Amino acid sequence: MAGCAIITLFGAAERSDKPMNYHSSAELLQFHFMQEGDLPDGTSDMFIGSGKCAGCHGIDPEGIANVLSTGENVSPAENWRATMMANSSKDPFWRAKVAHEVSINPGHAQEIVNVCTSCHAPLGRFEAQHDGVLFTMNMLDDDSLANDGVSCMACHSQQIETLGNAFSGELTYNPDTIWGPIFQINEGDFPMFASAMTSFVGIEPVPHEKMSKSEACAGCHTLRTHTADLSGNLTGNSFIEQATYHEWLNSSYNAPNQAQNRECQGCHMPQTDEPIVVASGYAFLADAPRQPYNQHWFVGGNSFMLNLMKNRIDQLGITATEEHFNTVIDRTNNLLQTQTATVVVSEGVVDNDTARYTVRLTNLAGHKFPSGYPSRRAYIEFVATDDNGDVIFHSGKLMPNFDVQGQNTTTWEPHYDLITDDINQVQIYEMVMGDVNGNETTVLERANQPLKDNRLVPLGFTANHASYDTMVVAGVPNSDTNFNYFNNQEGSGTDDVRYHVPLNGASGNIHITARLMYQPVPPKWNHEMFLVDHPTINAFEQMYLAEGATPVQVGMDEWNTTIIGVEEIKGYFRVSPNPTLDGAITIDAGKDYIKQINIYTASGQLIQSINPNGNRRNVQLPDITATYLIDVTTTRGRRVEKVLRR
Repeated sequence: MAGCAIITLFGAAERSDKPMNYHSSAELLQFHFMQEGDLPDGTSDMFIGSGKCAGCHGIDPEGIANVLSTGENVSPAENWRATMMANSSKDPFWRAKVAHEVSINPGHAQEIVNVCTSCHAPLGRFEAQHDGVLFTMNMLDDDSLANDGVSCMACHSQQIETLGNAFSGELTYNPDTIWGPIFQINEGDFPMFASAMTSFVGIEPVPHEKMSKSEACAGCHTLRTHTADLSGNLTGNSFIEQATYHEWLNSSYNAPNQAQNRECQGCHMPQTDEPIVVASGYAFLADAPRQPYNQHWFVGGNSFMLNLMKNRIDQLGITATEEHFNTVIDRTNNLLQTQTATVVVSEGVVDNDTARYTVRLTNLAGHKFPSGYPSRRAYIEFVATDDNGDVIFHSGKLMPNFDVQGQNTTTWEPHYDLITDDINQVQIYEMVMGDVNGNETTVLERANQPLKDNRLVPLGFTANHASYDTMVVAGVPNSDTNFNYFNNQEGSGTDDVRYHVPLNGASGNIHITARLMYQPVPPKWNHEMFLVDHPTINAFEQMYLAEGATPVQVGMDEWNTTIIGVEEIKGYFRVSPNPTLDGAITIDAGKDYIKQINIYTASGQLIQSINPNGNRRNVQLPDITATYLIDVTTTRGRRVEKVLRR
């Protein structure tokens, strides 16, 4: 090894005059054995297991490589091993769904398995193709590389020219090359040490800009499936099962050379704030930390399945620990609750009959929310309670079976712009697939067209984008003029949902809570699959029912309203006009003398106090559209009235 050339960032060979304190071969083997743990360490003609990669990119016993200055571990192997990517082939929901699809269309079994394993078990699937063997689901349990999931080589040995140009799991691999990111190497730094990987695992590392770009994710995160009719005959049509990459293309985050530009890795593989020594076992690399360094968090939004797998580590043959899972689950929930969507409640006209509110959702993600596999859904839970805490309106109530009250059980729930019935109406953001007869289906191979796709679109999303046909909005009526529109401009990534809460003459305080809830695997999606009697499906059903599909709160906002009955106000004073367009109002107490006027925001903040002289006073409200509380004390008493400035 002492005579190996050092490959620079740009591929030119040169020698360094820095001392090279190599480990001996025996030391390297012992070091590698310490790092691999129970990660797959096998090899094939095309691939190596993640256990070999962990030899240098796992935990460093010396505490030099793959750590922050705080001592926090940022090694790719440890951060990755409890993610959905690492466990993609062991995911019991995925295995059950493959069994479901094959049971429905057994004549297409091999094609279904080929497509599904291309992204969930790529090392096994493409090694079998290389060997001229048909890969089957039965081979999974005996193939450690297939069970390595989306591991190191699944991403890093993809042929670089195909990234961003090939989709639907049609991946191409170069088994002799590992493509990595381009690090910033300053003058005087130790150049890229390619010979270590070449000599140790026989693969050459080569830097390329695409490995830090969204193109690296495209091959699996846009998926087109072939459509079959109910008899299993292919129709020649196809269906876009997911288009996360193309949704990103149709967003403001796909803005090269602009400040708003953000790649998939920016959220899902966040960079460290400091340079990192990227490989252990070579003392001289301590003087060559690299940046920018993307952490292999692969954080997504499926904390439900992460919890399910964490609770069944031994049963599912998972190599991660509970501690690993807890870390990934915390990161997942943090992403959902801080970087996914916002919820804002505003108050409209409130009278003695109805309290009116608007819930505005804003998508913060660089793709639709929810995105990816079409089982995923989000819904609004809107609750109004009185002074005693009694519920007077509750749309989106979670039922004991983890379904949502109000959702249509025989067909899909329509998209709403206005909700007035909390028992029968709930706003659900989802994709609903339709078969060749226009009926709802959860069988992917029967999907022919989207009957509904009102999922929140990203900022900058437009219907004029060149690839819009891969990510259409469906089932949103033309009358809903605010879906992805703000101030008549398309691309806001928002949706406003109005709620009318019947008061039936009630008075007092009303507390409003609006929550955006997320379920990656809701019960309704599983209903069709659970009708099939299959060992793999039955096993997942038991896990699913035992786990409970508790949703995750993505965002929340609250509002307080004070309702004053009309009869209580009458005879004391009158405010006009109400609503007011310019904020100018007149307070008229008739024959009574006005002693004090206080003006509050709807949340109770005092913004103006007036001591009038007489029984009539003109007042100018702030230049902000809102509801204001006009608190007036006269010689006959004190009352409060609401005034809306439009």
